[in-house]
Amino acid sequence: MGRGDKKTAKGKRFKGSFGKSRPANATKPVAEKKAAEKKKD
Repeated sequence: MGRGDKKTAKGKRFKGSFGKSRPANATKPVAEKKAAEKKKD
């Protein structure tokens, strides 16, 4: 379990690949707030 292990995040960083343990889009999408519309009313 280290850099040579492709199943771990450290191994995927070393190889430069993505997967379950190291997703390509690490940040979750954030829903846009509609507070600006409520202030207009």
